[in-house]
Amino acid sequence: MTLSPRKHTVGVDVGGVMVGAGAPIVVQSMTNTDTADIEATVRQVAALARAGSELVRITVDRDESAAAVPHIRDRLRARGVNVPLIGDFHYIGHKLLSEHPACAEALDKYRINPGNVGFKNKRDVQFATLIELAVKYDKPVRIGVNWGSLDEELLTRLMNENAAAAEPVSAAAVQREAIIQSALLSAARAEELGLGRNRIILSTKVSDVQQLIGVYQELARRCDYALHLGLTEAGMGSKGIVASSAAMGVLLQQGIGDTIRVSLTPEPGGDRTQEVRVAQELLQTMGFRQFLPVVAACPGCGRTTSTTFQTLAKDIQDHLTASMPEWRERYPGVEALTVAVMGCIVNGPGESKHADIGISLPGTGEQPAAPVFIDGEKVAILRGADVADQFKQMVADYIEKRFGRGAAASARTAAG
Repeated sequence: MTLSPRKHTVGVDVGGVMVGAGAPIVVQSMTNTDTADIEATVRQVAALARAGSELVRITVDRDESAAAVPHIRDRLRARGVNVPLIGDFHYIGHKLLSEHPACAEALDKYRINPGNVGFKNKRDVQFATLIELAVKYDKPVRIGVNWGSLDEELLTRLMNENAAAAEPVSAAAVQREAIIQSALLSAARAEELGLGRNRIILSTKVSDVQQLIGVYQELARRCDYALHLGLTEAGMGSKGIVASSAAMGVLLQQGIGDTIRVSLTPEPGGDRTQEVRVAQELLQTMGFRQFLPVVAACPGCGRTTSTTFQTLAKDIQDHLTASMPEWRERYPGVEALTVAVMGCIVNGPGESKHADIGISLPGTGEQPAAPVFIDGEKVAILRGADVADQFKQMVADYIEKRFGRGAAASARTAAG
């Protein structure tokens, strides 16, 4: 099946990362540290960037956090972490950016929620201040509408108009329209204030899968701004993963979305980088990006009573994941590697032939031998208690031979 063509959007440069205009879909994440705690925030940003987050958002909610931002930026750069930083502003963003120019300069993008940028008479003035500061410092802005903090005046007006209509629509439809209008009206106002279209990204987040799909489909139909996708408050564990993947998968397949975030609630003491891995796996599974080598492994059945293949598949997957930050530098192109770890003779040899390197472990009642296939050809039969270690060494040797410096030099010589 051919993927739907990407919807044309205006490109936005966020600290050297292009969002939109046909660029690869960008993975974004957000810290959950107190930004005023400089060391904790630096550690988490570095961890998220190491996991593959290409943009990282941090909360800027008070003077202490605003004052910490340039120090966070500097310490990250000293560590060689150059991931763009996005400031998340609510309620007093205009004040913080005005009073902390070093923060305004250090951030690579500002995120503004038009539903709480200000209320009543102050709203327009404070929104204008934020946009004028973005223009002053030449920073892009994400106008991020969230249905949990939607502009109540706009929603009330649309609800009243709908009630008086000859053929009123559902309350859910009115809410979707309010979300879309909030984003588009705010973007239009930002342009009036001098912010270019190539400095604006829009998002319209809700926590209901069908609502999210409907909102973004209509938003994409009505504008060509770059769009950030995310199911807000997605939840914890498998629920959050499934809901986010279901919603964003539909939109991405339709060519909607230029940057994504999977907003998972971490387990107590859990790993924040999980949201990055899920976002990468979503894009990779759908064929939009390639981040990690693919390990194909069967689910197991009554033919595979041994857990050897399960252990080996996990070992290989964990090893590849842990090694990728270094391998990206050492072995260009290694993310395209495919590995198969299969549990019996039914699909084992065939699946292994399709992979770059694969092993078919013996199932119940089979001979204690494990054929290994490289580039579709059987190259070895492994036996003994250390089959797993033997295969892992073969994977390492294959990576060095195919992606190492020697392979690159040979390719250049052949080309020349």
